[in-house]
Amino acid sequence: MSTTHHHSLRERLAALRGPGTAPRPMDARALAALAANPGCRRRALLDAAGVDKGAVAERLGAPARFGQSRFAFSRGHAFEARVKRDGCVELLRLLGVEDTAADLPDLGAPGPEGRVARTKLALAEARSGVWTLLDHPLLALDVAGSTAYLEPDAVAVAPDGRWTVVEIKSFPILDGGADAMKVGAAARQSAVYVLALDAVEAGRSRTDVLLVCPKDFSNLPTAEWVDVRKQLAVTRRQLGRLTRIEEIAAALPGGTTFDLGYDPDGRTVTRPVDELSAAVDTVPMAYAPECLSTCELAFHCRDRSRAEGRVDALGRGLRGELGELTTVDAVLAAASGLAGEPDDPAVTALRRAAALRAEALAEAAKEGPGCP
Repeated sequence: MSTTHHHSLRERLAALRGPGTAPRPMDARALAALAANPGCRRRALLDAAGVDKGAVAERLGAPARFGQSRFAFSRGHAFEARVKRDGCVELLRLLGVEDTAADLPDLGAPGPEGRVARTKLALAEARSGVWTLLDHPLLALDVAGSTAYLEPDAVAVAPDGRWTVVEIKSFPILDGGADAMKVGAAARQSAVYVLALDAVEAGRSRTDVLLVCPKDFSNLPTAEWVDVRKQLAVTRRQLGRLTRIEEIAAALPGGTTFDLGYDPDGRTVTRPVDELSAAVDTVPMAYAPECLSTCELAFHCRDRSRAEGRVDALGRGLRGELGELTTVDAVLAAASGLAGEPDDPAVTALRRAAALRAEALAEAAKEGPGCP
């Protein structure tokens, strides 16, 4: 992408976000969720523009019901500080390194571009034969023509030059194992970091990451290696399927913005709800029940999906089996024989199911009201 084109896209995304509104960074968790639903243009565009989807959802009357509590957030920071204290000796121990120190380069620099450049320099300057630990490095990843800045908890550079992503979480490892869903989420998030490191130099990163968690019910750090090859392959493929951000933005009506319209005191939102809702609805969505645990706009999109009678609201599995039948009305019409191609496998299955249901109801009617 040329510098002029990139600048033009940034201006367009800033206009969508609203004048004077600072962009929310697109983190690895958001990218992993986006990769799980690459067909959702709404999330892709709003995330690329740095729109505060939580604030938008709140204004629309459909606030998100997930997220980390303040207590969990503080606990996570305290645990990470313990893992990294005293020159990261505990982290080195978990990496299998005893009685040695590590280089801890300063990664400070002005602006995200400066921090990304400093991280690349630190990776390049890591000394052979010595451990180097990068504390909160900043990585850049191109996502459908927009730059996402990603900040892993740490990246370890081994004496042989291999890079290892370190992910620190506050959920416990109990009796040698952790909650499978939480580990899976951490693996998907870590895969995004590995992908970003591959953009710096392919082949240097390990495809197993070090997951550091509290042991049992204590605050003692322990760790397990997590293989993220599967998540890495899926994330790379799904992000590659995303429609380019500039194409999505170009398809919007002129003047579209997701600005909440804060008044001069910066606290009160003044934009009418119906106006904001209309702006959000100009961007096509791809709602699925899984969105409820990963996207702040999920409840708004679910309401719209239900109002339009979309089968998406029933789950991706069923949506895939129904093929060209995208609404509940179309499904009912196909089942009753009023519409649909007879040689369509979905239509055939629906009509067969309707016939079996009719037979069952007829038998029940014959047996009378005492039938269970």
